[in-house]
Amino acid sequence: MTKPYKIPESVLVVIHTPDLQVLLIERADRPGYWQSVTGSKDAVDEPLVDTARREVFEETGIEGGELVDWQLANHYEIYPVWRHRYAPGVTHNLEHVFGLTVPAGTPVRLAPREHLQYRWLPWAEAADLCFSPSNAEAVLQLPRFKS
Repeated sequence: MTKPYKIPESVLVVIHTPDLQVLLIERADRPGYWQSVTGSKDAVDEPLVDTARREVFEETGIEGGELVDWQLANHYEIYPVWRHRYAPGVTHNLEHVFGLTVPAGTPVRLAPREHLQYRWLPWAEAADLCFSPSNAEAVLQLPRFKS
């Protein structure tokens, strides 16, 4: 049985503490690629907030926290290495940015097939480590959106 194609609409969730320590996770399929939680909708009609909560839980085991839709979106070209996951001819994705405030010391349980390790870093250092320009830009916006 083949996997269904990914929907080219996704979320990026910047997980952070009140003092702006940002959680980054390292991709298992691309060691050295650090990012925030990301993921596509499971269904076209899945509410974005549900996508964000689901992806955060699946990738980090984190439940709860204050989730805020930053009302920012990035339209970008999908990296060629990952285009096979999408329907033929799909080359761009629409990514919606959220912030999730969690207490310092929140435990993280990675999905081992997806991520190798995690780090909590001050927001500016985290932005520098992100491989994706849209992810780095989202992290740089964090001081503007902190609750």
